[in-house]
Amino acid sequence: MRIGEMVRRTGVSERLLRYYEEQGLLTPARLPSGYRVYGEADVQTVRRIRTLLAAGLPTAVIARVLPCVRDEGTGLVPVCPELVAELRQERERIARAIEDLRASQGMLDAVIAAGPAERRR
Repeated sequence: MRIGEMVRRTGVSERLLRYYEEQGLLTPARLPSGYRVYGEADVQTVRRIRTLLAAGLPTAVIARVLPCVRDEGTGLVPVCPELVAELRQERERIARAIEDLRASQGMLDAVIAAGPAERRR
């Protein structure tokens, strides 16, 4: 299928599909004219990429993770033993980021609370 059909099937813009290709996440076939041609497996790959992005993983990590996951219908399942350790590290990174954001939120709450009552709204 051509890129327009891929956009329709995945809901991902042409620009993002090209970005995924630049990042090494997606490798469509090329016609002699240079046009990209996608297969059904590429549709599934884009869905996995979207799931991993939604989980908070950066594309550099997704490039390493993607070959080591399969879709079981209910979610992605790791198939490479070393993948679980890397995913745990990413989870810890996200947990630290959440803690930092909560601390920032608390500081903002304190600043807002210190202000005049009519300006707090």
